[in-house]
Amino acid sequence: MSNGREGMIRWALRAGLVAGGAVATTMVGRRMARRPTISDPESVPLGSLHTEPLTVTTDDGVALCVEVEEADHDDPAAPTVVFLPGFCLSMDAFHFQRLDLSGAVRCVFYDQRGHGRSGRGPKEHATIEQLARDLRAVLEATVPTGPVVLIGHSLGGMVVMAYAAAYPEEIGSRIVGAALISTSPGKLAEMTLGLPAALVRGLRPFSPGVVGVVTNRPMLIKRGMGADRDVGLWVTRRLSFGSNDVPPEVVRFAGAILNTTPLDVFGEFFPEFDRHDKEAALSVFRSCPTLILAGSKDVLTPAEHSRGMAARLPEAEFTVLDGAGHLLILECPDHVNAALRRLLERARLSGGRPSTRRAAG
Repeated sequence: MSNGREGMIRWALRAGLVAGGAVATTMVGRRMARRPTISDPESVPLGSLHTEPLTVTTDDGVALCVEVEEADHDDPAAPTVVFLPGFCLSMDAFHFQRLDLSGAVRCVFYDQRGHGRSGRGPKEHATIEQLARDLRAVLEATVPTGPVVLIGHSLGGMVVMAYAAAYPEEIGSRIVGAALISTSPGKLAEMTLGLPAALVRGLRPFSPGVVGVVTNRPMLIKRGMGADRDVGLWVTRRLSFGSNDVPPEVVRFAGAILNTTPLDVFGEFFPEFDRHDKEAALSVFRSCPTLILAGSKDVLTPAEHSRGMAARLPEAEFTVLDGAGHLLILECPDHVNAALRRLLERARLSGGRPSTRRAAG
């Protein structure tokens, strides 16, 4: 490899083009909401919320780590809420949502294959469609009957769309609500990570080589990132959050989760984002109440992608949080939690039928 190409790859990694990607009652209310202040991260230690894990085996034999939080009441009309974390994240990323809904509703949390405490499958099964089949296995094991609401962040939202594409008959019947947070139905090759578009287009031919370095020499990259923790924190803050007001402990928590994902897992899944195209599946969500949330400063799945989804789903609640980044669930938990509670109430009242009321503002 030439010195020029090596230099380009090192620059791309340091700038976060790859490391950041790995690190990283109402009808439509087309509004820009102010970013609320973050909840006190010291109230309950970050990442400390867990129940006894159980194992769900997928159709290709991968062991998924799953946790179930039971509700404090027995309401047959209340749905079970299933949380799907994003790329290189674990169930711990939903810390504030788990804290808010604890006891109020039955919740299922799990780590995607290759992430967190779940096992890994063969490289050729590192696809979003396989993750949708994994979700089906989790549902069959933990929610064999009764209504379900799916909450997907980033990659998790893409998996929810893939599930709708594979099992459209379940949306509006078994699946009575869906949240698509900081996600995209496709065209992710257009993302620029906040850099000038012309520069990213020029660097794109080098991306297979960069991914190859990450996949084939993971310890080299991990040592390099670990050697300069300030750079690692800067990358996490720059690509995961939109505001400098996010508490340092929350940034460190996000970075710690991201760092637990093996870099070769990143390399296996990364090509999926260019291939991902589930725009055709969006119309299926007209059968149930849907929530779409985005951050105006999200450089990984830009808010324009969420606006496009909202245009196809005119009955969804849609909000762009002004000044917020990709990790809305950690940066703006108060707003996300309130929106999820509205979604759950709509799902409970409608029995899967979409709401026809608009959000104020």
